[in-house]
Amino acid sequence: MATADHSFSCPNCGADVPPGAIACPECGADEKTGWSDATIYDGTGIEDPDEFDAADWQRREGIATPPRSRRQTIFWWVAVGLLGLIVWIILR
Repeated sequence: MATADHSFSCPNCGADVPPGAIACPECGADEKTGWSDATIYDGTGIEDPDEFDAADWQRREGIATPPRSRRQTIFWWVAVGLLGLIVWIILR
């Protein structure tokens, strides 16, 4: 929040906001809205929601889950089979 005696940089676009201003003169951001729909995100790295590829983003961020190996798949099938066998023995 700005005081009346000095300007500050807009946290949204970085423009200089004059003392006493209620909104950023460049992007329209204010304390209530945080940003304006008309804001242009130049060079901030914010992706266009219409072109956003979640799988690509996860891969770039290093959080994509790799596919299971053949060994892991066999382990899970054996575990499910054993669990099924134990339940069958108990309920018999």
